[in-house]
Amino acid sequence: MIPLEVIAASVDDCIVAEQNGANRIELVSAFEVGGLTPSLGLLINARQATRLPIMAMVRPRAGGFCYTANEYVAMQRDAELLLAHGADGLVFGCLQTDGAIDAARTKWFVDAALGRTAVFHRAFDLTPDPLAALDQLLALGVTRVLTSGQAETALLGAEAIVSFRAYVGAALEVMPGAGITPATVLQVMRRTGADQVHASLSGGRIDPSAARPTSVRIGHTDAGARVRTLDGAQVREVRRLLDDFDAKQLH
Repeated sequence: MIPLEVIAASVDDCIVAEQNGANRIELVSAFEVGGLTPSLGLLINARQATRLPIMAMVRPRAGGFCYTANEYVAMQRDAELLLAHGADGLVFGCLQTDGAIDAARTKWFVDAALGRTAVFHRAFDLTPDPLAALDQLLALGVTRVLTSGQAETALLGAEAIVSFRAYVGAALEVMPGAGITPATVLQVMRRTGADQVHASLSGGRIDPSAARPTSVRIGHTDAGARVRTLDGAQVREVRRLLDDFDAKQLH
């Protein structure tokens, strides 16, 4: 079975993921800004609600990935707490001011995972020399890299993803993500040769408390009454497509 990792930002999302055929969860808060560290309450309840492996995001704020000393200390504390409360792995990304991998901070997260999964997220797509970055991540013991091939979507970056996978071989997992939908997933799999995939597969619902017409705006990324959810129908369809694709590859 080709592993399908989906993004969950709530316990409900985790339940939808498991019920519809996902194999792994990336747990985040604040999906609308690319995902931030989930609360401990969310992680604890998610761990109770699903048997799927949970990769917990460690990202203290939106923006880039070059963190201040105090932000880094907070990330360390978050990582320790997430692992202590049931996370099966950490998802993180630390860069230097020039966009190169911050090796010292990356090593800390790998070591903190204590043999659990260490995922370097799409901060990798901002690195100016991706092959040098792969060398570093491999040497540091990172388990997996999430990448769009340094393009807007994984489909557009498919050629680069192929080169990344060829460069590291089986020593480092390279997982395509960004813009993966039922309409694009098989194109991505065929073009990249990937053996796993990451997708948000977002749907939405309306929170009636914010549905009344108003001029009030709360927050800079306020989406009004719309709440992002994981779309079970999309998860189910991607699972079906991947299974059919896998079966054809085997025969």
